[in-house]
Amino acid sequence: MAEPSRRNILQMGGALGALGAIGAASPAWSWSPKGSVVGEGAGLDPKGVWDAEADPVVAAVIDRGETSKVNELLKTWTKNGQALPAGLPADLKAFMEKARQLPSWTDQGKLAAAVNFNEKRGLYLGVTYGFVSGMMSTVIPREARAVYYSKGGADMRDRITKTAKLGYDVGTKNAFAPDGEMIVTCVKTRLAHAGVRHLLPKSPHWDKVADEAIPISQADMMVTWHSLPTTVMQQLNQWKVPIAAAESDGFLHSWQLTAHMLGIKDEYIPASWDEANAQAAQVLTPILGPTPEGVKLADTLLNLAEFVDGGHVSAPVLSALTRYTLGDEVAGWLKIRETPFWSGILETAWEPFIAVREGLLSLEKAPGPVQKFYWLFDEILRLGVLLVLSGAKFPISIEIPEMNNPNYPN
Repeated sequence: MAEPSRRNILQMGGALGALGAIGAASPAWSWSPKGSVVGEGAGLDPKGVWDAEADPVVAAVIDRGETSKVNELLKTWTKNGQALPAGLPADLKAFMEKARQLPSWTDQGKLAAAVNFNEKRGLYLGVTYGFVSGMMSTVIPREARAVYYSKGGADMRDRITKTAKLGYDVGTKNAFAPDGEMIVTCVKTRLAHAGVRHLLPKSPHWDKVADEAIPISQADMMVTWHSLPTTVMQQLNQWKVPIAAAESDGFLHSWQLTAHMLGIKDEYIPASWDEANAQAAQVLTPILGPTPEGVKLADTLLNLAEFVDGGHVSAPVLSALTRYTLGDEVAGWLKIRETPFWSGILETAWEPFIAVREGLLSLEKAPGPVQKFYWLFDEILRLGVLLVLSGAKFPISIEIPEMNNPNYPN
């Protein structure tokens, strides 16, 4: 499908859809591969690059009708050092054996520092992954559309638990070790992405609103990547969470490895936080915008906590938290209602609460709202973890899709 012109977009439909489509059109690529983890590369625009190794292999598996068989076999592959299951198609097995290898630039010292970071900041990460990165994904137009019309859009709680597994596994002490699970999670996610690339273009519903012929390009993956570690670190810095330089570097390295294992080319992976922030400013910030699909996904996310209290408190608190972290403009795009009471508490007391938790401020000297609602803020942090685990089917199995969203059949 050709990139739409502004005139064509405006002719296609309402203002909301037009804004979303315009937002998806990112500026020309100018980030230099010299700023990448390998310091070199062809410098090709990642919007025209996908996954040349995974895509044809997974497409062949789907076209041969082997998807169900492969998914059943892969359920038994759970540990990084475990042998691949017997019975996998030869072409898929060969690809996976190569894809599971860590790159030569892996730094075990930095990974050890990442463990320290994750142990100290685990509760914050639950909130930032879930209600900063998670909600941000609904205003990334291409991602919102791809999620909504692919199989994952039919069961958002299931999809969230599978996405959350990536964030959980990268934070474990043995993430990339033989007895860990992060390599497995990344390779399975890479296979799932390849399946979506093969199937989603066949959806007339996606094709009608998409501004790309094939979803999940290298650019799309880097946008999603920035919505995770880059945005998380920016948020923690904004909250004035004290982080040792070595632990910050370690956290970045764990996500650099994650990018590589997900099939992102090394030349697109930033080598430092400065490079990550510079790239995000070019590829993430300018493309944010509303879509009808994103609005519906956001509403689903905000109501996932209904099982806790029927949504009476959790929904307004999560609405206020989304508005507080992502801003009024994004909240307006997502049609998130204003909750003045909870918004006022967050604006007044959230950062002092962080200071108390970090031992930088005594609770007795904290502002009154912090003293009164300290327990509630602590529960908000725990809710971020609870939401992504609730309703999960264990063990969580990331699979190659065999269809698009059945609610929007081809």
